[in-house]
Amino acid sequence: MADALSDSRADSPEAMRALGARWAETLQGGAVLALHGPLGAGKTQLAKGIALGLGYGGEVTSPTFSLVHEYRGGRLAIYHLDLYRIADAEEALRFGVEEYLTDPEAVAIVEWPERIAGLLPPSARHWEIELVSETDRRIFIRP
Repeated sequence: MADALSDSRADSPEAMRALGARWAETLQGGAVLALHGPLGAGKTQLAKGIALGLGYGGEVTSPTFSLVHEYRGGRLAIYHLDLYRIADAEEALRFGVEEYLTDPEAVAIVEWPERIAGLLPPSARHWEIELVSETDRRIFIRP
């Protein structure tokens, strides 16, 4: 799975969603997806595509102010976390982040994962979204 997306490009929100949908085809329960990139990079668009690829047909929005959105109804439950407003791992532990990262029946999509780097499981998949231009993005595996 990693090889297929190890260096991908997306030139629109639609292309980011399509990439996420392709990625989702191989996901299994318990997967933790760490999405790295600056504001406006397309992390939420990628999350929308992953949800679509997992069979969730509802609206997917950024959980910036609520921290977590849960989506059910697809092949796997989805926990979409946006940790932009979290100061550190200790604050994340207080809201129960570990429950979202360890559910074997769900996929956790984590935006701003660097805020909880020490809490992410070793199996977490790290993807970096790089801004190439206003519309063009490069997505690659982060070591």
